Amino acid sequence: MGVMTKTCTRKVAIYGKGGIGKSTTTQNTVAALAEMGKKVMVVGCDPKADSTRLLLGGLAQRTVLDTLREEGEDVDLCDIRKPGFCNTLCVESGGPEPGVGCAGRGIITSINMLEQLGAYEEDENLDYVFYDVLGDVVCGGFAMPIRDGKAQEIYIVCSGEMMAMYAANNICKGIVKFAEAGGVRLGGLICNSRKVDNEKEMIAEFAKRLGTQMIHFVPRDNDVQRAEINKKTVIDWNPQCAQADEYRTLATNIDSNERFVIPQPMAIEDLEKLLLDYGLLA
Repeated sequence: MGVMTKTCTRKVAIYGKGGIGKSTTTQNTVAALAEMGKKVMVVGCDPKADSTRLLLGGLAQRTVLDTLREEGEDVDLCDIRKPGFCNTLCVESGGPEPGVGCAGRGIITSINMLEQLGAYEEDENLDYVFYDVLGDVVCGGFAMPIRDGKAQEIYIVCSGEMMAMYAANNICKGIVKFAEAGGVRLGGLICNSRKVDNEKEMIAEFAKRLGTQMIHFVPRDNDVQRAEINKKTVIDWNPQCAQADEYRTLATNIDSNERFVIPQPMAIEDLEKLLLDYGLLA
């Protein structure tokens, strides 16, 4: 048998309600993929610029927008992309100055700049690019990774909380809107547990109703916070702990995933009934 050659970079976007743990989940998953030997670039698409902090050991990274503001258009790739844990490559889009402009603009500017500087080209030999995207699909900038086909695979971080599920359902509507033009598909739901009653069963059923899968249930564990206080991913901080294995399983499930769908968003009444059936709105 001949050796299989890598054909293309997998471009993944992580969406979910604000505060659901997207950045933490993304960075820990990326750390696990990097530990497996994958070459991964992370593009933070949140104006807070905290999508790569744990991979960089807590160092504040100068964002693409800040770099452009300070240095103009004459920018090299090394000015906006820094090496992180296990040879990961870290980029932060950043946002406008407070009170001025649209936060989504940073994503558009960053992705265009990375393309111009050759960050996605074959000689980079990337296995993955991860986009960690702020909140719901609420404006053109945040929808860019799925609207313009920059990401082919979407994973939605959710929990058994009502608003997290509403947000996931709305994101599925955005995926449907851009699925034909951009070729984007949903790879599954990542349940970042909040210890809600019947949470695992409910999110598994929610995924089924959407026509997708729960790619992994990540249990709530204080080791995540302990690692964050130490400015590291869990795998970097304590590779032997149980939570590190949870992220390894999540990374393995994403790496081996072949089930990509155009989701079927639920009617709000059906979503509320699902919550009632599992005892959340009783």
